[in-house]
Amino acid sequence: MASARRHFKKFVHNDANGNDSNDDKDSESSNSENRGFTPTKEHKERGSTSDSDQEDETSDRAEAAVMRVLKEAKDREKEAKDPDYSNTYSTSTTEEVTQQASQTEGKDFKVLQQRHDSQSPEIRNHLEFLKRLRLHVWASLSRAQYVSLLKDFVESEFFVIDGDSLLLMFLDEKTQYLNFFYQTECFLQDFTEKGAKYVIVFFQDAEQMYFPYPHFLFLRTALIEHLRHNTGTTVHTEFSNCLSSKWEIFLKKSYPYFIIVSDIGLTSLQTDYLSILIAHSLSKKINVVLASGQEYDILRVYGYHVQSVYKHRLFFQKYQQDLQHACENLVRYKEPLVCLYEHLKLGLNSVQKEVHQTVCLLKGLWPEGSDIRRVVCVVACAVGLKIYSNVLKKANNSIPKRKQSSRGRSKPLSPEEAADLCRMQCLTVAFLLHMPLSQRAQIRVLKSCWTKQVLPLIKMQQLCMHFVLTQLSDMNDWELDLTYLPDLNDDSLLRNLAHYYEVEYTEGLEFKKELGKEMENEYQFLWDTVTKLAVKYSFGDAFPIRKTSQLFLEQKQTFRGYEKEIPNIGLISVKSALVEDYAGDVLKDLPILESNDPAVTSLIKYKEFDELHHWHSGRPLTEEYERVWCGADAKSTDPEERRQIQKLQTFRHFYGSTLDDSTSKLIVHQEDVSRNANATVKKPQKKHKSKAETIAEENIKRLKTKEEKKEQEQWKALCVPTEKEIKANLTVGVNNLEKFLKTLKSKSVKFSVEMTGLSACLEVWKEHCRQQGNKAKDLSKAVQVMRRIHILLEKYQDLLEKPHLQKLTKYLRLLGFENLACSLSGQTEESKDQSIRNYAIEVGPARFQLQYMDYYLLREERNDPDPRVQHFIPDTWQRELLDAVDNNESAVIVAPTSSGKTYASYYCMEKVLKTSNEGVVVYVAPTKALVNQVVGTVYSRFTKKLPDGLVVCGVFTRDYRNDVMNSQILVTVPQCLEILMLSPRCQKWTKRIQYVIFDEVHCLGGEIGAEVWEHLLVTIRCPFLALSATVSNPEHLTEWLQSVKRYWQLTENTIARRSTNSEKNFTSRCQAKSKVQEQKKSYRVRLVLYEERYNDLEKYVCSLKGSDFIIEHCHPFAALTVNHIENYGIPSDLSLSPRESIQLYDTMVKVWQKWQRAQELDPEEFFKNKVVIKKADVRKYEQELKKELSKWIVLGQRHKVHELLEHLKPKPVDCSEQEKWKHFASFVDKLHDMDKLPAIFFIFNVDLVECAAENVFRNLLEKQRSDQDPNTYREEERLKDELRKVKKMLIKFNPQDTKKLSSSKMESMDHLLATKQQLEGRLKRLTAIPSACTYADPKAVDEDTLRKIFHRLRFERRGYLQQKMARRGIGYHHGSMSTKERQVVEMLFRLGYIKVVTATSTLALGINMPCKSVVFAEDSVFLDALNYRQMSGRAGRRGQDLIGNVFFYDIPLPKVERLIKSNVPQLKGQFPLTVSLILRLMLLAAKADDKADAKAKALSVLKHSLLSFRRERYAEILKIYFMFSLQFLIKEGYLDQEGNPRGFAGLVTHLYYHEPSNFVLVSFLVKGLFHKLCQPIKGSTVFSEDVLEKLVLILANLFGRKYLPPCSMKYKRTFCQSKVFLEDLPQDFANAVKEYNTKVEENFAHFLLTTAKLADIEQEYRLPMSKADFTSKNWHGSELASYLMDNTKSVSAISPFACLSGVVDNDLFHGEIINKAVLRSLGINARNCPLLYLNKYDNQGRRQPLNAYALDFYKHGSLMALTTDNWLIEGDAYYALKDFLLLIKSIGTSLSELCDDPNDNVLLAFQQLGKIYDEKLKRVT
Repeated sequence: MASARRHFKKFVHNDANGNDSNDDKDSESSNSENRGFTPTKEHKERGSTSDSDQEDETSDRAEAAVMRVLKEAKDREKEAKDPDYSNTYSTSTTEEVTQQASQTEGKDFKVLQQRHDSQSPEIRNHLEFLKRLRLHVWASLSRAQYVSLLKDFVESEFFVIDGDSLLLMFLDEKTQYLNFFYQTECFLQDFTEKGAKYVIVFFQDAEQMYFPYPHFLFLRTALIEHLRHNTGTTVHTEFSNCLSSKWEIFLKKSYPYFIIVSDIGLTSLQTDYLSILIAHSLSKKINVVLASGQEYDILRVYGYHVQSVYKHRLFFQKYQQDLQHACENLVRYKEPLVCLYEHLKLGLNSVQKEVHQTVCLLKGLWPEGSDIRRVVCVVACAVGLKIYSNVLKKANNSIPKRKQSSRGRSKPLSPEEAADLCRMQCLTVAFLLHMPLSQRAQIRVLKSCWTKQVLPLIKMQQLCMHFVLTQLSDMNDWELDLTYLPDLNDDSLLRNLAHYYEVEYTEGLEFKKELGKEMENEYQFLWDTVTKLAVKYSFGDAFPIRKTSQLFLEQKQTFRGYEKEIPNIGLISVKSALVEDYAGDVLKDLPILESNDPAVTSLIKYKEFDELHHWHSGRPLTEEYERVWCGADAKSTDPEERRQIQKLQTFRHFYGSTLDDSTSKLIVHQEDVSRNANATVKKPQKKHKSKAETIAEENIKRLKTKEEKKEQEQWKALCVPTEKEIKANLTVGVNNLEKFLKTLKSKSVKFSVEMTGLSACLEVWKEHCRQQGNKAKDLSKAVQVMRRIHILLEKYQDLLEKPHLQKLTKYLRLLGFENLACSLSGQTEESKDQSIRNYAIEVGPARFQLQYMDYYLLREERNDPDPRVQHFIPDTWQRELLDAVDNNESAVIVAPTSSGKTYASYYCMEKVLKTSNEGVVVYVAPTKALVNQVVGTVYSRFTKKLPDGLVVCGVFTRDYRNDVMNSQILVTVPQCLEILMLSPRCQKWTKRIQYVIFDEVHCLGGEIGAEVWEHLLVTIRCPFLALSATVSNPEHLTEWLQSVKRYWQLTENTIARRSTNSEKNFTSRCQAKSKVQEQKKSYRVRLVLYEERYNDLEKYVCSLKGSDFIIEHCHPFAALTVNHIENYGIPSDLSLSPRESIQLYDTMVKVWQKWQRAQELDPEEFFKNKVVIKKADVRKYEQELKKELSKWIVLGQRHKVHELLEHLKPKPVDCSEQEKWKHFASFVDKLHDMDKLPAIFFIFNVDLVECAAENVFRNLLEKQRSDQDPNTYREEERLKDELRKVKKMLIKFNPQDTKKLSSSKMESMDHLLATKQQLEGRLKRLTAIPSACTYADPKAVDEDTLRKIFHRLRFERRGYLQQKMARRGIGYHHGSMSTKERQVVEMLFRLGYIKVVTATSTLALGINMPCKSVVFAEDSVFLDALNYRQMSGRAGRRGQDLIGNVFFYDIPLPKVERLIKSNVPQLKGQFPLTVSLILRLMLLAAKADDKADAKAKALSVLKHSLLSFRRERYAEILKIYFMFSLQFLIKEGYLDQEGNPRGFAGLVTHLYYHEPSNFVLVSFLVKGLFHKLCQPIKGSTVFSEDVLEKLVLILANLFGRKYLPPCSMKYKRTFCQSKVFLEDLPQDFANAVKEYNTKVEENFAHFLLTTAKLADIEQEYRLPMSKADFTSKNWHGSELASYLMDNTKSVSAISPFACLSGVVDNDLFHGEIINKAVLRSLGINARNCPLLYLNKYDNQGRRQPLNAYALDFYKHGSLMALTTDNWLIEGDAYYALKDFLLLIKSIGTSLSELCDDPNDNVLLAFQQLGKIYDEKLKRVT
């Protein structure tokens, strides 16, 4: 990597920086005087703008300022012209000049271009534009977000890789030809293995930019041909450039997810060419991923992602002509000339022509074809020699005409010397054809370079090779073996041969080595062919190979030496049963170091050093859960704490009441349950009922009869008013009718109500028909009639008698459904009554039901109640869940949001509470918000009398805990439960766990913290419930969990057998059992799947046109493409509503009028005579339509399918972000008018969430002001003034002494009180919010409850504003708010008071906030398939809404389509191990009381990762990594050779979130660096600002590592308040990090060398993608080949491909090169190595700066500055700062326990810093 940086810099920076330096100088000179360059963020109140618009405004200001600076500096520009661009623009001048070449090119080889007049106005304008373009691109790329690239759309979507950017990623002069292809294939294969789909695009025009670099030009051409012919990759080369019409059409048709592009090229020309590609892609709504800075691990690829926003479209529209002109001029070339040795000129067209003729000649010689290596070699040599001879001859003939100066010019090679070089090239190819890669890898590493005389000829031949490959790509009638296109050339081997023949061969006979018969024949054949192709020329025979004595190599350096001696290979032995059980099978094959080896003997020093350290106490740290801040818990005796408990419990009861429908609490009395349980055990079940039971049954019957009679009387009283209400207003009347039906229990009464409702609805329809006459009728009124008929026929079939059926038949006839009437009555005769035709619906009955009844269609529901469920009748899948809990089984439950899957969780809790006082249920929720919700529900559902000190519910999160160990239901987050599960001292508590409930278990697939979910699922021994709405491969997940349960079954049986051998163990086990009632063991894991949503979701695309909104229905099939259906089928979860099914059928008929199955699938035919069409019936119809559509493609009707899909697509209008947010409040109003509220508006930018809500609030305020009388405000002020006066007067009277007051004073006081009451009443009426100016529902919550809720906001910073907004029915919700603020919004929204909530993804995960509509109001990289499913799942309230609405507000249509059709990513697991985790497992195994149990848990984590399930290769990789981690921990002194923890192991494990920074922190402590830094102000214990700043700087370098893209440093820029780029560590700390890294690198390299034998050697000799094999099985040896090999060269752990570039085992001791060099089949990635790089570089050698957000915030305390200066989104910045604060506090707490002295300076400094940082953060929240 280091070499890559050096050599790429040679090409890029010397060239590109020549261009950029002017901008740097300009901007730098302007910084002191021009503040306009500094972007600033406008105050939120100045209008609601999106993050991208803020970016627009700041970057636009930056651009404008820089453009001013550039304009002022025109004089300086004249002096510092860009030579590259002066060559680019064509003018009338024809003087020949050279293009600026890089330092590596030299003067002896140049590509000549046309000189252009850069002084012309046109050219200067374009130079100005290109600088503007660079700034535009820089402003966009600097805000790029570092994300996982393949988190979404992987299985069906594809992305584009720009081929030239791919080339640039691996270009390096030192990288050998074959190794370049190996690196490129590795990169692509990593994407392929992770399931990515991609295409590679090489633009034709880009080729022009490589002619000055023939080696790279040749590589580019070879790469295109190799990818095209030898891999399955799709390669496009048909596009001229990114502005071509063909490329536009390609993008429109296929719409890639993103495009990977480099932001820097070989030259400034190419950089600008790539900038145009970036600008164009973003303008076409295609996101860009930077080629630089990409990293990958075993599961993911990470990169810098740039979101396309409106600003990019605007820039393109504004400068489209300039971009077009610039692109044309960048690639506008006349025919270039090659100049050799400064005076030999050669036209490239003549080379191309000669290649064409020679290839045709060779085809005649080898008609049967050959290996591509032979063909390229002989043609390049023949053409090169012929052209070179001709040019030389021509030049020699012209010399006598005029004397030429040769001073400073290299003397050209003679034709004979050139022939010598070509002979050696033929010999090299002979070696490539026969010599195996294993031997080539051992060839000497030669440092000598080609002389200046040789280089021009080599470069000319590379040009020839390029033209050969180009020519061959056009020939399809010649059979060539293209397998070895990646191995056409080996410069290292060629230089070795040159050195041998010019140095060693001449030294005597002992150095003259035989080629070997095989090699000799091959070489002779190649050279003979060259001479035949150049028959007119005499270049000599094949032997001797060197006929001249010309030196081809510089003699300064020869062969590489190996300065560092590699230590003994082997592992330090570890005597641990855990290690042996897990990795023993691998360890037995690996060498172990002797006890006297230096690596082993040095371990003692670590131990001694730790013991001598001056302030390490050696005390064990407390348990981590004990260090989390604790409120009061049940064990507390402090009166104040007890009061706090009561207040908290009261609130939780209240909060829970807003969550749970049932008002009654489930009271669980332990004594009664026990007594009843005992009774049921003792008494066998009786066959006959007892007298008491009979009496009880009779009493129940009597009560039911009485209740039914009461309901009948109630209905009798309401019957007539209800009929009148329905006739007056159908909608209101029917809603009230249904509300009344819900209150009834008697089925017969319900039946009467339904019959009356039907009659009333029919009368409304008839009246409507009479009024309308021949006009169009409102069919929604007929829908209500048909709906009642459906309900009666389905739910009351047993009560329907003949008169009822006759009535229903009559009504069906009245509606015009004669066939349904006949079907229902069983008659075949049609009615002859003509009068009913006036009321008939002019639509077929089936179409009417599908199209108009739509979401009213009934679902399949059970009617039989379940005694286990009180308030509803559970579905079959819900009963299966309850059965699983009853049988103590585990279950994976996958069901849609709001389907009722969490009911089983509370049933499970109830069961455990009833069983005993000791049993525990743990509820694991992914977020703290969800934890609070579950706690509230538990408090509202359960009460139980428990012994003192025990409580029903406890909580444990990262920043709060109470009643962790003394509760029966613990609600926690995964990280906190993992602390308990892996804590040695908590194992006794873990045995009390009866059930664990995992909510939102799909978090297993997340990027951060997912491995913790895995650890929990494999360490728990009890049954579990795993709930989720979004798992795409639940079968695989269930099988994995079942395998874990089988492991525990075997393990527990083994432990049980061992324990029976010990009487003592057996006794203790029995005692343990007596505490927790033993449950029947079950190891079964059920899978419960339910895919049907209760409500259908309808999607709408919304866009702004002028000031009006276009809201179009988005049919799900509009998201599909023909290719998608063909390749992946129609997504299984792409369901249609009945209306959408009929819409699809109609479009199919319209598109293909001759469709054969049109009649068969006509809904009237498909549902013939079906009176009640249910949702299940429609689903069958939908499946038939889907099958038919797929069949169309098979039948060759692709164009018809395409036409159909296009017909369904909505046509949204594009608008600017500014306009979008300006009209946001109007959009909310529009939804209110459409009756689509309550709604949640999802916005991913925290700042915008608040701005959007305030925008809506201000809109309502302005609306009220505009509607009010202008005098209202004055009247309000007058009344307030009067009220103040009255109150002031009342104060003078002492109400306590009213008896002493005189009667006159009493009268005065009464009068004042009456006046006060009157004034208050008038003021209340005057300030009341008009219903038209609020979205709040005042009926939903009474004033007392509202006051109680608002009381929680009294101390909140923005509490008053939130209260005012809530009064208008508006709220916002995001993670930066306090818990109280969020809870207020949640409660009021659930109660139906608030109707509009803007929110981030905090509401996506499981929060119970159902609504009518969900609106996606902002696009983001985080709006992916998973978040879309979770968020859209909120829409549609069960029991309230029959349909859910999803609105996309100005989200790009392609993104909408992706979200709708994409599947949720599959759960594949995580890389489950870290060094810190392994230390924690070893600590658990060593320190736990129950060693067998602890060891079983540790082995379960190690052996049963989801990643390695059924994938043996991954299981081996994990074992290899485990062994490295052990070796590292032993060498660093955290473990001894028995696997026992020591030293600072406790501190490291407490900071396990932050590996490897936790290990570096310890190294600082060990060296005493913190003590040296933390010196207080003299005479005090307070530390100076300078000390604390340095401490923050150090911690930010260790723990606040957020990398910015390398391009962010391209321009020097003055920031408002932040420094932005984090400074380096202080020197002594930096030296400590370097020392740490050196040790780690040595350990890692040593480990790699030890484990190299575990690699799959056969695989190592194949290219990863093309699988080209380089073992060369027909090799018979060669004396010369053996001589060229270096036996001292150690390459045991190096990929043989990397060896060709001179990489050896010693290079592994430099961590940067590991990923490129190590044996690929080992599966080891440098990311797994705990290195902390001080500086990080991308592939192009540019430094990636660290964001200084943590230090900047400490200095200025402004969140806003972090968004404007540091390129962070406000919400992300807040979360990052909060984590940083938690870290400071965590370190402080750990140090307080490790340190004997409470006044230690380091401890005090951390405590002071934590306090200051906390105060600063509180100020901004």
